[in-house]
Amino acid sequence: MLDRRQVLGAGASAAAVTVASKGWAAAPAADGVAKLNALMDRFFQEGLEAQPENATELALDKGANAGLKARLEDVSTDGMAKARARNAEHIKALKALDRNQFKGMDRVNYDTVLYVEEATKPLMDLDIGGRDGFSPSCYVLSPITGAYQRVPVLLDAKHSIETGADADAYLARLDGFATAIDANTDRLRHDVGKGVIPPDFLLDITIGQLKALRTATDKSDLVASLERRASAKGLTGYGTRAASIYEHRVGPALDRQIAALQAVRPSATHDAGVWRFKDGPAFYAANLKYTTTTNMTPEEVHKMGLDQAAEIGARLDVLLKKRGLTQGAVGQRIAGLYKDPTLYYPNTDEGRAQLLAYLQAQLKEVEARLPQMFDRLPHQRIEARRVPPNIEDGSPLAYSESAPMDRSRPGTINFNLKDTGEWPKWNLPSTLYHEGLPGHQLQGGLAQESQGIPILRKNMYFSGYGEGWALYAEQLAYELGMYENDPLGEIGWLKAQIFRAGRCVVDTGMHAMRWSREQAIEYLMGLDGDAVGSTTREVQRYCAIPAQACSYKIGHTFWNRQRDRAKAALGPRFDIKAFHDAGLLSGAMPLDVLADAIGGYVESAKA
Repeated sequence: MLDRRQVLGAGASAAAVTVASKGWAAAPAADGVAKLNALMDRFFQEGLEAQPENATELALDKGANAGLKARLEDVSTDGMAKARARNAEHIKALKALDRNQFKGMDRVNYDTVLYVEEATKPLMDLDIGGRDGFSPSCYVLSPITGAYQRVPVLLDAKHSIETGADADAYLARLDGFATAIDANTDRLRHDVGKGVIPPDFLLDITIGQLKALRTATDKSDLVASLERRASAKGLTGYGTRAASIYEHRVGPALDRQIAALQAVRPSATHDAGVWRFKDGPAFYAANLKYTTTTNMTPEEVHKMGLDQAAEIGARLDVLLKKRGLTQGAVGQRIAGLYKDPTLYYPNTDEGRAQLLAYLQAQLKEVEARLPQMFDRLPHQRIEARRVPPNIEDGSPLAYSESAPMDRSRPGTINFNLKDTGEWPKWNLPSTLYHEGLPGHQLQGGLAQESQGIPILRKNMYFSGYGEGWALYAEQLAYELGMYENDPLGEIGWLKAQIFRAGRCVVDTGMHAMRWSREQAIEYLMGLDGDAVGSTTREVQRYCAIPAQACSYKIGHTFWNRQRDRAKAALGPRFDIKAFHDAGLLSGAMPLDVLADAIGGYVESAKA
């Protein structure tokens, strides 16, 4: 999931430079390198100005960028046209530079930034969907896309209130929220005109979540958040001003959006895949490339998922038999584990607190083992938190959010605890390692703190690279011995792996092979035995953001292939810590560029 700050001390900074100065590193800066670095700095600043929310996410909405704290992204048709123009100009500026002049890290930077721009272009050119979700979606409004989903969380959890200027900026953003809602509503009508209508089940959830957000003014969390936090700083009158904006601007905009979706609802079908509208296949192909950073076809992804599901299923079969679970398919036997009431936390607030406390303790334990495989760890606090209850219905089961650049907030691992019955204790560790350590929080944190790459690269995200790393991180937790005294946890880890293989099958199944939502749910439940509620939400997520779910297993497979490649080439000279440095300290990148970086590590290690 897109995204992820205190600058490191001299020791860590020097270590990062050492990695970048080996055989594959850049030559001394020349005119071309200076131009490339200047372009990347300009692109980063333009990105902050176009998407001011990112400035707040990164705690960069201060100083020269303080004005960004009062703004939101322009998600209107005009705003999207400007984004397309920036994209075209960026490609032109990059291609005006001679790639052959760049070596090592400079070439990694060039190839990575150009890839982003070129992979984004076909999605923008289709002129459908929106940019409000954590991955491109052909639906501007869905259970997990749209300003109605994104902005309330930003305002409450990310927009800090320390001064009157901060509170005034909140009010400006609250007013801008109404504008963004209406812009999304206009884009919905634009897309409907092109035949792009979300499936009926996605519309129903979206309408339900919007109605939950559209409360009476005196019950609005948007108003209460500012009033509470401003009052704590001795700032008065802000609750009344926020209530007026909500009453006259935000509430009516929400009403209009709800009405627009209700008007579309009779035209919606139950078909899950994007194959059903004209630009659907083109969107799926473009997003498959964008999210996986490969040229794999849907048919190739589908087959890979089937093959890996069979392989992982065989490993699960052995472990389940050791526990005396011999009857039925693997998925049926895993489903049997869900029936043991002793393996759950109570579905109460107290039970949820116990669950989160367990996760925090596990984070501390795995962190203590990481030096066995890593030379350096990010300097940030990490917390396990509950997904806000008002967005649980459309939220993934878990997701990671990085700490800001100044580390003023912790990185968070967010668990959907709508029903703790969807979280047996043996299913928690692998998710924690994926989203936290040594997963997203470690990978993203190290990239942010690396002193060898420009700020644009520190904050890039590629789903194939990042989600692939997170699955590989689950494997590292196993290799670090986190399951030595937890055989059920090991089953939970492999169950998570077979689930990701199944994602490749059902995502391509729905969007390229015309599977129904029900067929996808049935397949996944049969594969991993998961609960119907969580499986249904997962499948609906794949409907809302086509192709992204394929990136996990594809990326994991790629990371393992690179490690096997380095081991084969280096033999006893292979160093797992150096391998991880080579893959992580260069920041996120497309998978082909990652292969080049690992190739550079191999060559330097040979020398």
